Amino acid sequence: FFLVVAALVFGGKGERKGFRMWRSCRALRGGRNSLAAARAGQSGLAKKGELARGQPGGAGVAQRGRGIARGTWCPGFAEKVRAASQRGRALRMMSMGATKKMNLVGAINDALRIALETDDKAVIFGEDVAFGGVFRATNELQDAFGKHRVFNTPLCEQAIAGFAVGMAAVGATPIAEIQFADYIFPAFDQIVNEAAKYRYRSGGQFNVGGMTIRAPYGSVGHGGLYHSQSPEGYFTHTPGIKVVIPRSPSQAKGLLLASIRDPNPVVFFEPKALYRASTEEVPEGDFSLPLSTAEVVKEGSDITVIGYGAQMGVLRRAVDRAEAELGVSCELIDLRTLLPWDRDTVFESVKKTRRCLVSHEAPITCGFGAELVASIQHQCFLHLEAPILRVCGFDTPFPLAHEKVYLPSAARCFEGIKASIEY
Repeated sequence: FFLVVAALVFGGKGERKGFRMWRSCRALRGGRNSLAAARAGQSGLAKKGELARGQPGGAGVAQRGRGIARGTWCPGFAEKVRAASQRGRALRMMSMGATKKMNLVGAINDALRIALETDDKAVIFGEDVAFGGVFRATNELQDAFGKHRVFNTPLCEQAIAGFAVGMAAVGATPIAEIQFADYIFPAFDQIVNEAAKYRYRSGGQFNVGGMTIRAPYGSVGHGGLYHSQSPEGYFTHTPGIKVVIPRSPSQAKGLLLASIRDPNPVVFFEPKALYRASTEEVPEGDFSLPLSTAEVVKEGSDITVIGYGAQMGVLRRAVDRAEAELGVSCELIDLRTLLPWDRDTVFESVKKTRRCLVSHEAPITCGFGAELVASIQHQCFLHLEAPILRVCGFDTPFPLAHEKVYLPSAARCFEGIKASIEY
């Protein structure tokens, strides 16, 4: 139903016929590439070397390039490349021209504005987005771009996600908003069974790579059961989509623009506790940050501390305290993209420090930290000098009255660092 509606809304009969013919011509080469990828056990994601959304071309070159850049083909080269890339990112940020002080929700709004300006096929829809949404992330966008590009939907998350799948399938760039990440579960089937599998089940003939779903996640101080959850772990189990979580305004803007332009469907979780609490200088122009590339926020030599999203600020306080009180040199890593995550950066760091702590707000059992710990244990076992620790939310519904007890605080993370060093 949603595919039919989107097709009727987005194009005329002749356009749809031409679109199908164009897709059919691509099927010969697209199907072969998709089948080869499936046999090789790939995740169902389009590669960075592709020429366009879902269009094969250059994937092998991109794969070899990643191998060289990450040091898998050139031992000892990876650390130099990583340091150079970090310096390059800093220089690019400086060279982007004018900056403006923004909070995180302002940076999101700026990224959405740029996406609409630079892509005529981009549209934004969701509950109450026409007047800015409950957090004002889409504020004034309808006034600037019109009701046909920024519009409200019924209060039905399944319909929002289904409409996004349909629009992306006919070539649009839908940017759907789920008002709270806690409400994303009615849309779960559309995301994991339709969007994530669309390219794979068509043998590469069709895709919904233009689709991005935004959702505010995590604690906010008074959200209780249904406005505080961190559901990222449910989606990181799904091949075919990407999961991205920023930690700051500049990261949010760069990663959101990269997510919208990525040739794969992306679930973009925004730490709503930081919407107005996190403020920094953000480049005013159009820029993007690489997906599936972790960032070493702070270098260290004694223990690797890994997190993402709002938890990065908590970990920074724990790391600073550990260095001040214990004299421990902590390496702090922000994953930024959870699926697919940057294994090489994490493994290199843990092999260097020989200790590791992982932290996130979501419950500890089967949280994304479990995947990190299992992978690190498998790849770095002979380098470890202490068990890998997790400091996470507890296995309970998110409590209103006891939120401070539930959350993995800086004090709990500090105690985890201390326990690892003293092991």
